[in-house]
Amino acid sequence: MSRISIPTVDQSLEASKPLLAAVLKQLGVVPNLMKLVGHSPAALEGYLSLNGAVGKGKLSVQLRERIALAIAEYNGCDYCLSAHDYLGQNVAKLNRSELDAARDGHSEDASTEAALRFALQVAKSRGRVSDADLATVRLAGFDEASVVEIVVNVALNVLTNYVNNVALTDIDFPKVSAKLAA
Repeated sequence: MSRISIPTVDQSLEASKPLLAAVLKQLGVVPNLMKLVGHSPAALEGYLSLNGAVGKGKLSVQLRERIALAIAEYNGCDYCLSAHDYLGQNVAKLNRSELDAARDGHSEDASTEAALRFALQVAKSRGRVSDADLATVRLAGFDEASVVEIVVNVALNVLTNYVNNVALTDIDFPKVSAKLAA
């Protein structure tokens, strides 16, 4: 059971209701994470704004979902693993082997694997990557804008991982569990 209450959309703060309505319109459902974050309309607006902005960036939805899976596995976030496994299958149309590989920072595609390894290094080093790490992701075809977007996607996913790990958010997707606690 969640350690922070998850209100229904109707029980949510008035300032959060239009934001949650936009989530419903986009996804067809309002995930528990959004209702929980809606306790703070400012936090919900900030999260949705950043998430929407990175969705318009250079990185494909397939890569963004893989990064989300890798970071969720690293942080041991079952909620985000469950959500991004579902989104990876149904939105990004990734196959099971790629979804599973992404959790460990791998991909059949060398460029994608370089991005995932870089994303994990960003998380592990708290952003203090080496010159070699940066050179490797650049050699894999990622320009400066893409590198920045990888870092921002890591940060966005760390944010949701931490919220869910603190709250123990009730999972409302088909459940996926982290392999090992981080």
